[in-house]
Amino acid sequence: MAQIAFVAPPFLGHLNPMLALAAELERRGHRATFLHMTDAARLVEPRGFAFRPLGAKSHPPGFLTEMTRGLGRINGPFGVRRTVGRVAGITEMLCRELPAALREIGADMVVCDQVEAAGGLVAMHLGLPYVSLASALPINWEAAVPPIFTPWRPNAAPWAVTRNRVGYRASAYLMRPIGSVVIAYADRWNLGARRRVDHALSGFLQISQTVAGLEFPRQKLPPTFHYVGPIRGPSPPGPALPRDGRPLAYASLGSLQGGRYSVFRRFAEAAERAGMQLVLTHAGGLTEAQVARLPGKPLTYDFLPQGPVLREASVAILHGGLNTVLDACAAGVPLVVVPIAFEQGAIAVRVEHAGAGIGLPRWRLSAGALTAAVTRVRDEPAFRAASSRLREEIARAGGVARAADLTEMLLRTGQPVFS
Repeated sequence: MAQIAFVAPPFLGHLNPMLALAAELERRGHRATFLHMTDAARLVEPRGFAFRPLGAKSHPPGFLTEMTRGLGRINGPFGVRRTVGRVAGITEMLCRELPAALREIGADMVVCDQVEAAGGLVAMHLGLPYVSLASALPINWEAAVPPIFTPWRPNAAPWAVTRNRVGYRASAYLMRPIGSVVIAYADRWNLGARRRVDHALSGFLQISQTVAGLEFPRQKLPPTFHYVGPIRGPSPPGPALPRDGRPLAYASLGSLQGGRYSVFRRFAEAAERAGMQLVLTHAGGLTEAQVARLPGKPLTYDFLPQGPVLREASVAILHGGLNTVLDACAAGVPLVVVPIAFEQGAIAVRVEHAGAGIGLPRWRLSAGALTAAVTRVRDEPAFRAASSRLREEIARAGGVARAADLTEMLLRTGQPVFS
């Protein structure tokens, strides 16, 4: 069986789909090894996977904690610019150290996150087949589709297409430090004219864990692109929730933004006003004193298996991270999305485009506006119907089993896997 190398940013939103796919492939007899900076071991090894540390000198222990703290403070769709320099440094480190490490472990294939260009560049350099996995929105450029760091809606008018092109150029400019690394190693390894992160996407197989129903219409995806829906392992049972008879709302800001007490306070106020019992997960970001001050005494947890809770929920109030949004859609739960950073504004408008919920910008985040949004998505049947359609589409998409089937097809043939 094959030795498969996994390369992904060391954050749970990117790693969890990779870990689920790795577990399914190991269940089928393959061997999975994750490679990244030393700090990432704590996210991988407890799940039972092999881990190969890299960057001991340039990215020593403690680097990830500091970087994560900074990411948790980012605001706005272009706030990611503040950490682009560090991300570029990580990409450069991986390009420098991955080739020897992949040879050392005897890698037969690389599965890499779409936003980490080093995985694709190194695989091309070594002549290895590789998979690009989109744990977030697909980064494939298409002039008719707004860039994923913008909260723009699709529009076929010429002015909108021009706007999109300008947005893509602005994105490339913001990501220029990473692009410089891509250019340097593509030129060094004679990989052709590759100048951006998306130029490192696989020509063999691209897998997205979203579904077409939660994306804007696309016409120019490559024939090797596959929507498979959320890539998840078996869901562990959650705790028995002490219910009080009110409809349940679930709220989360993901693994990076859980320290935003003021946002959680608004969530709690809205749930109480709407007559709902709130279950809230904050990834350890809130103190006990802050939890005690939340209105309505919500049920609060550091982490919680989302699937079982969402199956009981009438509404999900989220920041727009794709993993949690997909889990809500997989449960058929309508959403209120309050985007904070990264591509979350783009996800919010996609939720609205699908009819499955309401996006509420942070500048409109009053308790009254949020209460009205929560009440509306709970009580208007159209939102539940749209969420149910997404649930059915996700159920048909295949999830982790389909992702593993496609990966094994590439392993067997070494040829592009077409839709």
